Amino acid sequence: MTTTPHPEPQPPVPRRTVTPDRLAATVSACRALIENRFPGQGSDDVERGAAAMLLDDGTILTGTAPDVVNPGVEICHETEPFAAAFRLGRAIVASVCLAREQPGRFVVLSPCGVCRERLAVHGPDVCVAVPRPGDERGDPAWITLGEALPYYWAAVFDDVPWR
Repeated sequence: MTTTPHPEPQPPVPRRTVTPDRLAATVSACRALIENRFPGQGSDDVERGAAAMLLDDGTILTGTAPDVVNPGVEICHETEPFAAAFRLGRAIVASVCLAREQPGRFVVLSPCGVCRERLAVHGPDVCVAVPRPGDERGDPAWITLGEALPYYWAAVFDDVPWR
């Protein structure tokens, strides 16, 4: 029986990975997933969302949340790329979540509390997309997770990268 070795986690690459072009490409990849996976042909296919995450090596991962019968077991769109980054042993340096409200109109969903906790393991410098007031295209403003969580609960512990 052959086993596949698990990739070793890589040390974070300097923040040069996060450039305006790479952030724009991350947003484009997120939009593309929504448009390709949910072309908006049926009435239940218009209001859909997805997430994209930029990794420390420049890779962009995307994901979306499957439909479930019981709303209590729903997952966030970010879950798939978050888990894939862990599988690859890579650090997440930026995250965006978009929802299409109607054809051609996207909104930015800032990370929920659960996603903020998940992203927190990658440190306070992770860039997260937040809504830009009055924006109809879903072009986000970018802030750090530290700015989104100015009083992060785990910052009091010595072994958390938030100090």
